[in-house]
Amino acid sequence: MKNRILSALLFLFVLSSADAKVTLPAILTDGMVMQRERPISIWGWAEKGEKVSITFNKKNYSLITPDNGKWKIELPAMKAGGPYTLKVNNIVVEDILIGDVWLCTGQSNMELQVRRVTDKYAKEIAEYENENIRFAKIPYGNETKGIQQDIARFEMKSDQGDGHEDPKAYKNISSLKWKKMTKGNLEECGALVYFYAKEMYKRKGVPVGIVNSSWGGSTIEAWMSEDALKEFPIKLTERDVYNSDEYRKAAAMQSMMTDRQWSNALYKNDKGMQSEKRWYAADLDDSDWKRVDMFANDWKISNGRMANGSHWFRQNINLTAEQAKKNSVLRVGCIVDADSVYVNGHFVGTVSYQYPPRIYNVPASILKEGSNNVTVRMISYGGMPSFVKDKLYCLAQDGDTINLSHEWKYKSGCNMPSKASSISFQNVPTGMFNSMINPILNLKFKGAMWYQGESNTGQSNEYEALLLSMIGDWRERFNDREIPFVVVQLPNFMQHHKNPVESGWAGLREAQRQVTMKLPMTALTVAIDLGEWNDIHPLNKKDLAFRIAQQMEKMAYKNSKVISDGPICEKAVLKDGKIEISFKEGTDKLIQEKNMKGFAVQADRTPYRWVKASTVGNKVILEGEFKGKVLKVRYGWDDNPTDISLKNEAGLPASPFQIDVQ
Repeated sequence: MKNRILSALLFLFVLSSADAKVTLPAILTDGMVMQRERPISIWGWAEKGEKVSITFNKKNYSLITPDNGKWKIELPAMKAGGPYTLKVNNIVVEDILIGDVWLCTGQSNMELQVRRVTDKYAKEIAEYENENIRFAKIPYGNETKGIQQDIARFEMKSDQGDGHEDPKAYKNISSLKWKKMTKGNLEECGALVYFYAKEMYKRKGVPVGIVNSSWGGSTIEAWMSEDALKEFPIKLTERDVYNSDEYRKAAAMQSMMTDRQWSNALYKNDKGMQSEKRWYAADLDDSDWKRVDMFANDWKISNGRMANGSHWFRQNINLTAEQAKKNSVLRVGCIVDADSVYVNGHFVGTVSYQYPPRIYNVPASILKEGSNNVTVRMISYGGMPSFVKDKLYCLAQDGDTINLSHEWKYKSGCNMPSKASSISFQNVPTGMFNSMINPILNLKFKGAMWYQGESNTGQSNEYEALLLSMIGDWRERFNDREIPFVVVQLPNFMQHHKNPVESGWAGLREAQRQVTMKLPMTALTVAIDLGEWNDIHPLNKKDLAFRIAQQMEKMAYKNSKVISDGPICEKAVLKDGKIEISFKEGTDKLIQEKNMKGFAVQADRTPYRWVKASTVGNKVILEGEFKGKVLKVRYGWDDNPTDISLKNEAGLPASPFQIDVQ
């Protein structure tokens, strides 16, 4: 009997010991890259008093878990290399590399995936693999009630690769993985960080790790901690408005019901979907349909207002017998807002919001010799339904491109009231910091890059102070006050204006520029010549990545020989009736040019006006009748300043700027 009792007690002891589990954070997992030549942090959680035994690089370490259940140890710095295995009690983390690790944060242009730029760089992407480059995408999270110790155990399902997704698409799983830059993983990698990682590996030859913590459509306030926002109390008050779980649940339910009701009403009343022969049928008699120019405005108006709801477009394209045997790709530009597309009555694809390019595979089995019908059902939620100009509208095949006509047959399917806006909790202040930055603060990074601002252009006047506070706070929390920090300036976008204008995009670019002028170990990567007027997600991520790499080469690797900046404006002086603008030494070998555009002057608070400008040596000289007190000079101050040309001999463009005249 006594032996049985002892055996039972021993069993319970073993069982309780087995239950005393050690947990590692989600980021410390197979395939990760750790920063070389810096102490390596290993951390996690366990019951207080639990012994944690660690084996790494053939060395053993141990510690006792403190009362708060959080343990952390720093291992000696290591040279680049690997793979290594980390063992923590009964947890084994394999295939660890030591190299350079980069934190990449911001909104959709940081998140935009390789698959969205494959058309532009198809050959390069198809031919490149490198298992020494690894990337980890931090799952979405926006907890506002306090900082999170670990990464969220859910992800948002994304079909388009830039984060503009319905928050109701959450999946309750843990999805964080370090992935190798191989063909099976490439499409999921951010396009910008893909080109950046390739460039840095080419230069340094050591493993490269990318931690991509970004979310399309996010505001800067969501990436800031409570402490960083203390000087902006209204932001914290805004957070408190949305801090109720009950409110969030109710609002999400209401948004879901509103979306469903609107969509159901559209489907029920859409004549194109309810008629005996649906309007996408290949043999539909559309002889009474109106002929319209897809880019005109006449079809968009109903009773003097923009016509929301469904709009149907049909046209036929002719294929030869040989063309009809080929698998094809139908490109329907970009559409505001949503679309479903059919070829010869067969559904070939749909996109639910305006930004992604419409690229739909068309199998040869649904094509035929002669006339082939293409039907687009466009859905406008609110605002202006439209096809975006200067995009590709064609059927593409190997060796052939059959362009779609601008003229379509058109018929309205159903006029609808504007779709009610749902309450968004995505950008509640502090949420993304708490969930997507705080859990990785123990990691060491070679540098950080920030590509964000599009969602803050409506409040550009406060952006400089917010970004200054955020960078300072992050540096404190990462315990690295000199971590190199690159700010990617917003590119050119939208319409160009003939006369000087006020611009939220220009104002935000200036805020970004000012931050990098004021904070040490920061740099501005200018993208004012890399944008697209009709796409908030420009495809040229390769040249942008190279410019970021140049900045990091100079800051993170102390390579003083690198010219990483275009002309940096430092001073404007009124002298002998002319304004002389001078630039930072080392950036001021200017390409010589007369009759430069994009310079405007304000005097005595009158409206800005264009002035004549030219380069003379290492200065820009402005000429004009400067009567009264000249207050400011602006350069490239527009949403899309397409005609600016100030560059240095390194071929790098000057940032747009605003400066007081002395």
